[in-house]
Amino acid sequence: MLDRKEKIIVAALRLFANNGYNGVSTNKIAKEAGVSEGLIFRHFKNKQGLLDAILQQAFEKAAILYADIITEQNPKQVIWKSITLPFHSDPKEYDFWRLQFKLKWELEISGKEKMQPMTDKLAWALKELGYAEPKKEADLLQHIIESISGGILKDGKESQEHLKDFLLKKYAV
Repeated sequence: MLDRKEKIIVAALRLFANNGYNGVSTNKIAKEAGVSEGLIFRHFKNKQGLLDAILQQAFEKAAILYADIITEQNPKQVIWKSITLPFHSDPKEYDFWRLQFKLKWELEISGKEKMQPMTDKLAWALKELGYAEPKKEADLLQHIIESISGGILKDGKESQEHLKDFLLKKYAV
């Protein structure tokens, strides 16, 4: 059973992911969560505070997902794990990831600084494997993985399998 604070977060996440941050009022979140609007303000001060709490959870989840890649010492495994990562996402978590994409465009919140260790690790792996421009190659691969992630959220994992297979073959991992 979720406590009321968690109900607010779950409802806000679902609504923000589907309607955007600006398209959702605290009143709508309260109704969706089955709580009073005042309770939102008591727990989070305002709608931005609620969004910040959701983003903090998202960053914590992302850090857990990326930890295995960041600590990997085999360059081929770094690339393999990076390419296949979006395919290991639990569909129950899709609202978190949809929200990240929405926020990039709606509020210009990219979270790029949170992704930097992952990009740096990819650049290291590509350098170890002798790629001529590992930093640019890592940036490119990161963009492709992000695009695949968006495709998974929109159309399902099956829609992106061919790209995963192509990348794994391209990088020989």
